[in-house]
Amino acid sequence: MMKKLLLAVAALVATMGFAFAQVDVNKADAAALDAVKGIGPAKSKAILDERAKGEFKDWADFEARVKGVGEKNAMKLSEAGLMVNGKSRDGAAAKPAAAKPMQTAAKGK
Repeated sequence: MMKKLLLAVAALVATMGFAFAQVDVNKADAAALDAVKGIGPAKSKAILDERAKGEFKDWADFEARVKGVGEKNAMKLSEAGLMVNGKSRDGAAAKPAAAKPMQTAAKGK
């Protein structure tokens, strides 16, 4: 019973690593691109077709050459782990939550 539990935990940890993997658009094959949330077979084919004409220089080049990828979609793809030349898209990182002011003392006491 303990072996099964440890095996299940190990499998879960191993799959979590793949969920957060970074995929470089200039190096990835179709399967790696398909693994990125927001990219399906049609989009990965479009990416590979454009890449065959030359590597993507940066995110602006990627957005200009791949039909259906604009600024908003590029941000989502970057947040899902897609990179161009090892770089995430500017502004794609999650924004930290705003700090809330602390209450120092209860009123009326």
